[in-house]
Amino acid sequence: MDPAAASALALQPMVDVERFRILLQEERRRKLALLPALRRDISSVNAARQDSNVDDEHDPEGATIAFELSQASALMEQSRQGLEQIEAALERIDAGTYGICAVCGEQIAEGRLEARPWTPYCIRHSAGPAGAAGTPARTSA
Repeated sequence: MDPAAASALALQPMVDVERFRILLQEERRRKLALLPALRRDISSVNAARQDSNVDDEHDPEGATIAFELSQASALMEQSRQGLEQIEAALERIDAGTYGICAVCGEQIAEGRLEARPWTPYCIRHSAGPAGAAGTPARTSA
């Protein structure tokens, strides 16, 4: 971060890091509790698929086993990724860089951190490092 950005950042009020640490730890606990349930769902769907010789692809009774497996697998991956983002945010808190955009070095708005406490990017760079290279950044929180 250049000296001008550092001095501008020093003039801005810092976010309540401990409040966000607690929020992140609570979210981590929720995700960790969810992962075993998703693993059980995947295991039970796999067992049902192996124990069944039904052509689930053409079953008119509802969702197919393949669909259920796909859904559970997608939720598992989403939870794993979310957990990685939470862990990274907790590491930034420990390193003293939490709330500072990883692209421009400016402070991330507290409202954005409340909506996405794990984010390493300000709203302007919400698309990540690609947003800094001229790619239009998303404007969602």
